[in-house]
Amino acid sequence: MADVRLEVADRIATITLDRPDALNALTVGMKGELLAAFRAVARDRAVRAVVLTGAGRAFCAGQDLKERLEPDATPLAVEVRERYNPIIRAMRDLDQPIVGAINGVAAGAGASLAFACDLRVAAETATFALAFGRIGLVPDSGATWFLPRLVGPAKAAELALLADPLTSADAERFGLVARVVPVADVVTEARAMALRLAGLAPRALALTKHALDRSWGQDLAASLDDEAHLQGIAGATADHAEGLAAFVEKRPPRFTGE
Repeated sequence: MADVRLEVADRIATITLDRPDALNALTVGMKGELLAAFRAVARDRAVRAVVLTGAGRAFCAGQDLKERLEPDATPLAVEVRERYNPIIRAMRDLDQPIVGAINGVAAGAGASLAFACDLRVAAETATFALAFGRIGLVPDSGATWFLPRLVGPAKAAELALLADPLTSADAERFGLVARVVPVADVVTEARAMALRLAGLAPRALALTKHALDRSWGQDLAASLDDEAHLQGIAGATADHAEGLAAFVEKRPPRFTGE
């Protein structure tokens, strides 16, 4: 039985981690399903935005630790390189923006999945925890890259070294999440945000997403050159022409992704 659900409606792909009895803890099979879901979305040009969430009361509790106790468990370095890292790369390589609907605890690699989203909406009851240190491990799946960029180096060090959970209210205060809502509304709010994204020009959104990622590894001059190059690409699209026409005609634009 699949532990990851992929549903597409209204140009939005909703990916749901679906092991609620285990707080959506990640197994080998589940990681394969999640990677396959993101790859399927990447191939579907009809999808304009993605919502990533968890079933039940948790977003994702991270690695299923019971699986790690099995005698034939894959060495951790191999597990991270071959199963976790490809998921994070697929999320960041995806042209469509990802809205994380953080409906409950996001711990360990589950927190990393939340960090890898482009935007995050959190339930009032949600928490983020890099609990790796409590079992003698190091934050992985991009956590040491994303977190300093999202909340600053000092707060990132506190969260990674002390492993204290971050409440959704504090996550909003530090800019980690876009907004905090009642748990019953978290998927609805994330979907509303995804619908807004779905109405924008897909190519421009993809170029913007990737430019933001690249900006962390280059200086201002390189970013200015990158922006000029990308603006040339966006300016030559049919969507840009449609946007201009819609502005002049005082009507909503009808973007096609061309």
